[in-house]
Amino acid sequence: MVRRGITFLLENSLFLIGGTFAALVWANYDHESYERMVHMQVFGKTIHFWVTDVGMSLFFLLAGKEVFESFLPGGSLSSLRKAATPLVATLGGMIFPAAVFYGCCMVFDRQDVLRGWAIPCATDIAFSYLIAKIIFGPNHVAIPFLLLIAIADDAGGLAILALGYSQGGGDWYSCGLLLLLAMCIGLLLRVCSVKSFLPYLIGPGVCSWLAFEAGGLHPALGLVPIVCLMPHERKDIGIFVEAEDALPDALNRMEHCLKPLVEGILGLFALVNAGVVFSNVAAPTGFVLGSLLVGKPLGIFLCTIVAMAIFSLEMPHGMTKRDLLVVGMVAGIGFTVSLFVSVVAFPEGGVVLDAAKMGALFSFGSGLVAIATAKLLGVQREKSPDRVSVPILLAEVEG
Repeated sequence: MVRRGITFLLENSLFLIGGTFAALVWANYDHESYERMVHMQVFGKTIHFWVTDVGMSLFFLLAGKEVFESFLPGGSLSSLRKAATPLVATLGGMIFPAAVFYGCCMVFDRQDVLRGWAIPCATDIAFSYLIAKIIFGPNHVAIPFLLLIAIADDAGGLAILALGYSQGGGDWYSCGLLLLLAMCIGLLLRVCSVKSFLPYLIGPGVCSWLAFEAGGLHPALGLVPIVCLMPHERKDIGIFVEAEDALPDALNRMEHCLKPLVEGILGLFALVNAGVVFSNVAAPTGFVLGSLLVGKPLGIFLCTIVAMAIFSLEMPHGMTKRDLLVVGMVAGIGFTVSLFVSVVAFPEGGVVLDAAKMGALFSFGSGLVAIATAKLLGVQREKSPDRVSVPILLAEVEG
């Protein structure tokens, strides 16, 4: 019973929801004590640093793992033919929200907010997946299409965070040497046939994280480069399939072992970052929320339709234009990643950061809008999924 309860909490990201709720209540009840907690020193660094810069590196490590596997044979992005339509949708889902955000800043003369242009580009994988299952059912063809968009979003988001939000003043010489050292240690571990993922985290992982810190890049991305160094399967069997838990390679064992920890870290991340006083709702809140609610679905829908007309691309069999519109709305849930980008975009804090955070938090409303729109459009829910068994998927990988 206890084990099933914990599994339910993990699968539905309730630690993240709980952390968000606790942060909002605490910050609005006693903001001063909340701020003292966030900036409390532990081993010479603040709690905010340990959670956002160190703990979240494990979250982005798992996100990087999904991106990497999607390029393997059989993966969702392994061929241009398979990836073309969701990649076009992703491109629209990143460009349109950024353009809406930029337009809002120009119209309302808020150049001080322009640095947050990437906040609405993100899609929260966990919550978008949860809402999509509620709307479409667990095995609808729209689910993997949405996850492809979210994964490609992650890849683009990682690039934006690394290149667009460099902290500046970094020592690139030290950064290069540390990255080279990480690569060398990783290759040595592979040559020595080290199967456990822990040596890769302790050796190459630490070196890579320090390299990002030294180079002025956000250290939360510091573990992403080591993904390709770990032993992995020859092909990808899908996104979030149960069979991955039974695979023996280092990459999948790492995900299986770290997922509960990462869910807890996401809860802590929400606790130390989501504590915004409701009175801080301001123009940037509307910029972020409007970009996600309007720009994201509009970009995904229009770019996909235009690409289908011009380049003869196709949506997955069984997916309609109504489904595509709803998928775009579900992808408007920025939440975790948008919250993270907000913190990176406005590291100095202040009213702008708090207002942007509110927009990221309110973006969960995009899921409610998507549910209502699906009901209005008569989107059909898959009631009896044809589930593929774990042994069949394992046999496919081994073959």
